[in-house]
Amino acid sequence: MGVPSYRNLRVWQKSFDLVKQIYNLTGELPKSEQFGLSSQMQRCAVSIPSNIAEGQQRNNLREYKQFLGVARGSAAELGTQLLLVQDVYDIDTREFVEQTDTIQKMLYGLLQNL
Repeated sequence: MGVPSYRNLRVWQKSFDLVKQIYNLTGELPKSEQFGLSSQMQRCAVSIPSNIAEGQQRNNLREYKQFLGVARGSAAELGTQLLLVQDVYDIDTREFVEQTDTIQKMLYGLLQNL
């Protein structure tokens, strides 16, 4: 598929970095969100690089594209949750929303180039 490892993909690198930032952000949320929004945001964030990695390691292009689509969906879900955090808890999440938008665009571009 052109790239020897998913770890060489810029979109994987950016999404992996975002996961770490989301874990830090969710630590700022109230403890009452530990099993709610925090957990959901962490799962969405982890899903992005995980699906990129799994898809890239699959044996065919169709599956790779499917996993990239799942990663895009997780990024959209995370973006929505970040907007919710900003509105409900008045935590500035604009930087994370921008990063999520960039990752979605990169995933779209990767899909178009496959």
